[in-house]
Order: sequence, then C-alpha cells, then structure tokens
Amino acid sequence: MSILRRRKGTENKKTEPEYEEFKEKKSNGSLRKRRGRWSCVDGCCWFVGCICCIWWLLLFLYNAMPASFPQYVTEAITGPLPDPPGVKLAKEGLRAKHPVVFVPGIVTGGLELWEGHQCAEGLFRKRLWGGTFGELYKRPLCWVEHMSLDNETGLDPSGIRIRPVSGLVAADYFAPGYFVWAVLIANLARIGYEEKNMYMAAYDWRISFQNTEVRDQTLSRIKSNIELMVASSGGKKVVIIPHSMGVLYFLHFMKWVEAPAPMGGGGGSEWCAKHLKAVMNIGGPFLGVPKAVSGLFSAEAKDIAAARSMAPSFLENEMFNFQTLQHVMRMTRTWDSTMSMIPKGGDTIWGGLDWSPEEGHECNEKKPKNNSTQTSESDRTRKSANATRVKYGRLISFGKHVADLHSSEIERIDFRDALKGQSHANSTCRDVWTEYHDMGIGGVKAVADYKVYTAGSVLDLLHFVAPKLMKRGSAHFSYGIADDLDDKKYEHYKYWSNPLETKLPNAPGMEIFSMYGVGIPTERAYVYKLSPGGDCYIPFQIDTSAEGGSESPCLKGGVFHIDGDETVPILSAGYMCVKGWKGKTRFNPSGIHTFIREYNHAPPANLLEGRGTQSGAHVDIMGNFALIEDIIRVAAGATGEDLGGDQVYSGIFKWSERIKLKL
Repeated sequence: MSILRRRKGTENKKTEPEYEEFKEKKSNGSLRKRRGRWSCVDGCCWFVGCICCIWWLLLFLYNAMPASFPQYVTEAITGPLPDPPGVKLAKEGLRAKHPVVFVPGIVTGGLELWEGHQCAEGLFRKRLWGGTFGELYKRPLCWVEHMSLDNETGLDPSGIRIRPVSGLVAADYFAPGYFVWAVLIANLARIGYEEKNMYMAAYDWRISFQNTEVRDQTLSRIKSNIELMVASSGGKKVVIIPHSMGVLYFLHFMKWVEAPAPMGGGGGSEWCAKHLKAVMNIGGPFLGVPKAVSGLFSAEAKDIAAARSMAPSFLENEMFNFQTLQHVMRMTRTWDSTMSMIPKGGDTIWGGLDWSPEEGHECNEKKPKNNSTQTSESDRTRKSANATRVKYGRLISFGKHVADLHSSEIERIDFRDALKGQSHANSTCRDVWTEYHDMGIGGVKAVADYKVYTAGSVLDLLHFVAPKLMKRGSAHFSYGIADDLDDKKYEHYKYWSNPLETKLPNAPGMEIFSMYGVGIPTERAYVYKLSPGGDCYIPFQIDTSAEGGSESPCLKGGVFHIDGDETVPILSAGYMCVKGWKGKTRFNPSGIHTFIREYNHAPPANLLEGRGTQSGAHVDIMGNFALIEDIIRVAAGATGEDLGGDQVYSGIFKWSERIKLKL
C-alpha cells in the first residue's frame, strides 16, 4: 500500500535532479526537438496506420466470404467466367517441360533484416520491405535509416545488413492480397510445375547489378541454379521470365555469365545457347523510363505530385520535422539500381527540342454524348494539329509555355558552369539533408533558367543536382549509343544493361520476347516549377496546375502522357524487339529471333474481379490471362511462331522507323 501511495502522490511531480534536467532541456531546445520528432512519428503512424487498417478490414471481409461467393456474384452479373489459363491448357494436354526462372523487378521482392541498430531490436529476419510493412508506421525513421544504403559506396551502412528473401515467397505477393507472381505460379502449377522446376531469382533490387555479385554472389547463384535445372531436367533449356527492372538485370546477367572471371562468370560465349530456350520479358524498360528522372529529380511521379499539390503541409512540413518527401529522396538516392532506368540513347531515341518519335500521337478524349462514331473532317484536322504540338522530346520544361514554344523562341542560360550558392542547410535540415541543400539559391535558379531538358541534357542536370548519386551511378551504368561494339571498353560491366551499348549473346536458337500492356496513359514528359518553401524543401516540383484541356489532352496535372502500361512507354518496351534486335543487327549479331506481344488493356468489369484478367497495367499484367497463356505455352515447348508471331496494337512500328539509329 505504501508503494501505491507513493506512486500516486508523485506521478505528476519531478524530483529535483529531474526538474533541473527538464529546465536545461527546455532552455537549449532539445525538448522541442524531441517533441518535433515525436510529431513526425506520431503523424506517420496515424496516416499509414489508417490506410493499413482499412486495407486489412477489406481483406478480412473478403476472406470471410465463402470461397465461391465472389465468383457466384460475378457470374450472376457477367455470365460464366473463363477457365484460368492453367486449367484450360491442362485440358488441352499441355504438361510441364522447360524449367522456369522468374526475375523480379524493382521494389517487388521482399527484403529482410539480418543485422541492425538498436531501434530495430526484435526484427531479426523480419521483412522490412514487402508483407504488411508494419515497421514503416511503427518506426518510420528507423525504417528509413535501415532501408538506406551508404551514400559513398552504395553498399551496406555500418552495422546494417538487409538481404533479399529467398524462394518463391520472395515476390509472389508484394503485400497481403496484392499479387505479383502468385497468379502465374499457380497457373504453371496446373500443368505440373513445382519448386523443383521453378526458381525465383531474388536479389537486392536496391544495389547496382554488379554489386549484387560483389556483396551476395547473386549472379553466381543464378548461374548455378540454371545449370542445375538444365541437368536435372534431362538437358531441357530454361525459360527466363523477367519483369520490369528484372529485364535489365537479366540483360546484365547474360553478358556477365559469358565474360571471363573475375569480372564475369566465366561461362564462355556458348553458355546462353546451351542453357536458355527463351527470355520472355514482361514490361521491360529496355531504354529507360522518364519517371525515373522525375523520381531522382524531385522524388515525384504523377500520383505523388498530385498529393504534394493538395497537401504540401503533410508531405513537406518543416515545422514538425515531418518532411516525408525529403526522407524519401534521401533514401531512394542511395539506391543505385534506380539509375539503371534513366532514359538511354539520348535525343536519338527520345527526341530533341522540336521532334520526337511519337509525334502526332493522339491522347484519348471523352466520347461525344451522342455516341456518334462519325468524326468530321474539321475535328480530325483539329485533333491532328493539337497532337503534333506535344513536344515529347522535352522531358522537363520549366513552365507550360516553355513546353509549347519553338526552340528558337526559348531564351536559355546554361547551368553547367553556374556557381552553386552557399547554404547552411546541412546543419539546419539535420536528418533530411539532400544534395539540394548544398546548391543554394544560385544553383537552384540556374537549373530553372535553363528552361528545358531533353534526354541528352537531363544527364548533365542530374550530375549538377545530385553529384554523389551520379558519381556512383556512372561507375555502374551507361546511357549512350555505341559507335563500335568491338571496342574493348564495352567489355566493362557498366555497359551490360544498356541494349544500345552491348551485343546479345551468341545464341541463334534462343528467342527473346517483349511482352507489355498498351492502352494506358503513361508518363512521358513533365512541366516543372520552383517550389515555395524554406531551406529544407525540395526546390522543384511538378506543376500540377498545368493542364492541356481539350486542345492538348495529353497534358494532365503537369504530366504529358503517351501510350504504354502506366509505367513504361511503348517506345522503351518495344523498340529493341521491333527494330534494334530484329534480324541480324550489330546489337544482335547471331540473329536471335525476337517477338513483340502487346496486350490491350481492359479494366475489370466490376469490383469483384479484383485487378482483372485483361489488365495491361505494369504490375497487374502479371494476372493477365492472355499473357499467362503465352508463357505457359512457351514453357511447355511452343515457339514464338506457334503463338502467332508479333501481336501489335500500338504505333510502335511507325515510331521505330522515325529513329535514325545505325543498325
């Protein structure tokens, strides 16, 4: 009882030493600092926690239904559902034949903690990426600290080891209820596949491709597993299925495995011919993606830009040390792999100030209310005139009017030799310091005064605003076009993931597919503006007020759209298989057969269909029945010709002809 009375009487009182400590902290500001940080954590917990709770509630309600209920209701609305591809093809007599290897893309593979700092106590071998993302809202700053890599080396920070999850579970689901590879795996199982002839080539997607071998020997493990699968299947070659950035990763692997040690795997020039039947690339950013530029430049893409404009105080609040975007930028700028997706080929591929391969593209407009299918000659003329005004070659324009002007009317001041101003942001911004805080007002103004950036000049821009990032990246990636592929310099690994600076392997019997969705507006270029705010703000942001309206429907929310799968423009996904590698070219000297398979996007008919079975979206396409059927047929022994050859709905052939590249 005496203990209880003492606690009750002193619970709101401070002892004399405690009170002196409290006064000292209050006077030097450390108490306010801690309170500010608590606001950051508390706010993040509340926001992300609400989203996760709603997500889990919906999942609970869905899983609480009888298994047949969603299908019963859907069939009552739309009629009988088709058999899944695995069931359909099993009825046709198809059986597992060639071993299959999956190569996941960026962010879709799970990462788990093997060693961490004190704030990560109790998380050994728990997922920090993928799964429920519980630690993101429980310990947000600790999570950012552990997911970040060393800013000098691009490898593990001291005292932290995060490693990829192994097995098929590494990337079957990104989060509960959100499939990535699970639907394809389940359909392959229908014709007899199991773990002995399916392998998930999981890797740490944050680090550069060559460093996955240096740190984890991942490339060697992939080589060994493919050799084992071929040997244990009686010599049957393997079908490789990379997705997204995994396409570039496997392109790097094919050069690595041929190259002599110690830089390469020592497999020799015939290794791919002996072990690979086909490489079926899904949503491959062969030539990069413009949204990689906006991500590195301002930590934005279309959706983030919209949120930033609607709730700037939430994403960039300096008062409460919340600064979400700054933390995201600081973290993602340590992920060297993101630089593999910077657009390649410069102005030759992506266009210049006054031209682009996609010139004349018409963005979808709303249908007239009378549903008339007839279009007047004046309407066609107006649409054509408006379409040609979009200058897609200008990846970044500071101001909507700059995006529209002819290049001769734009007054530009070169930023390359500009002096960066002095800034004390390193001390004032503390944990959210990014390289922008070393630029000062002079450097920021110089970037904006250059007005417009193409794929060629955007590399200089990134070197100017993110020198540490690009210094690391330049050691591992290249973005040019080779003049002479026999030059010894192209034997270096930095060129291996750029299809314009490397040769395909000597494997004439192998097939390469490019499979991707079409019919979805996809980010192609951006209108930017300077950000209002203090020292700790990211100084540039997409101008979401820039709208094209009916005259230029391709511009919405500061983003110029083109046809694609919502992430990868058609030009990047399709050009190499349509032209760059078609037949015997200097990039494909052995004449590997290439096929392009486009899948027209159709959204789900109702909510009970989930993400749909005909989606062409970048990740949702992994559940597309037509794509899955194509993959299963090839895995069971079919060729590209057996599938019907090329399947094209877009203007990729016309656009590719406009690119003047020596083949």
